[in-house]
Amino acid sequence: MQPNKMFKTESSYSYSDFKPSEVEYKIKPFDKLSIRITTNDGFKLINIEGTQQQQLQGMEYLVEYDGKAKVPTLGRIDIAGLTLREAEKKLEDLYKEYYQSPFVQISVTNRRVIIFSQGSETGTVVNIEEENFTLIEALAKVGGISNNGKSYKIKLIRGSLNNPEIFMYNVSSINDMQKANFLLQANDIIYVESRPRYVSKVLEELTPYLSLLSSMLLIYGLLFKAL
Repeated sequence: MQPNKMFKTESSYSYSDFKPSEVEYKIKPFDKLSIRITTNDGFKLINIEGTQQQQLQGMEYLVEYDGKAKVPTLGRIDIAGLTLREAEKKLEDLYKEYYQSPFVQISVTNRRVIIFSQGSETGTVVNIEEENFTLIEALAKVGGISNNGKSYKIKLIRGSLNNPEIFMYNVSSINDMQKANFLLQANDIIYVESRPRYVSKVLEELTPYLSLLSSMLLIYGLLFKAL
């Protein structure tokens, strides 16, 4: 009755106990970084080529497969495995050779979560635009939960797909929703289970046969009248 259902778990499945992550995000290969640099501890805004502020917006740098990113002036530098604060400090130290009191800001622009807000029927990829991005905000980004969704059965799948952690959340009441007000991580999968809708599914499956039967009865009636 639900051939498109995803991420099925047995009724006796033991979900993981959620613990908020206290580990800072570390830059990974294939991350895209937005890098901004100011001189004089932020007094004058320039980019790393020294051009106008207007040209700075939208500049991104790819962390390559070997963990290095190629940035102007410095060339390829090792940056994977560092937190954002560590990477900013490293670039500030390197740019001291070229700028007075450099101040660097880095953000990862391609972190995302995948949200199925109506069971398997609707999937959306949402970028994590700020550090304090919560489950409630993610659901709001995709328009909330539909009438067919179960607000009391929301799965969060986190980690490697070969051996993921799976958590279950209930946002149907204020008391339960407080437990779901946590920060999401890159590549989290959110799956809102949907109601089975057995009646509509049975009617959908039977409609072609009913139409065929109706056509056969019509033909039989016409032949009977002709005789």
